[in-house]
Amino acid sequence: MAAPSGKCFAMAGYTVALVADVPDQAAAVGMDPEHFEIRFMRAPLGLRNFAVTFERFGGGWRAPEGHPQRRGHRHVVQEEVYFLVSGRAQGKLDGDIVDLEPWTAVRVAPETTRSFRAAGDEDAIFVTIAAPQAELDDVEFVPDYWDD
Repeated sequence: MAAPSGKCFAMAGYTVALVADVPDQAAAVGMDPEHFEIRFMRAPLGLRNFAVTFERFGGGWRAPEGHPQRRGHRHVVQEEVYFLVSGRAQGKLDGDIVDLEPWTAVRVAPETTRSFRAAGDEDAIFVTIAAPQAELDDVEFVPDYWDD
């Protein structure tokens, strides 16, 4: 039996989802859709045990003081791996600044405060994997985590 030829479809043992067909939730999470994009793939893929997210951080831009994109966050139970696919980025992890190049993965423990941004003029594209699945009540936001 041949698989369906559509962009997004589910079969008995697998699901295919085109990232571009998953709604961008940047505005819904308080971020600027002009400089940030986030597409939660958990529901479209029917994931049960972990989450996958597409994130784009706009290059050549720094959020002004008080802007939501300056915030960091940490979790109660959810561990995350941020995989930088393209562009260059910086991660701020419990106050340490880490420079990232493409094809770098960063594992972050739940209790570690973290935030990422593009480093340079090119967008930074991440695929983030998280487990176990958690809702927003697992997240604590830290305002103005980036201080430059």
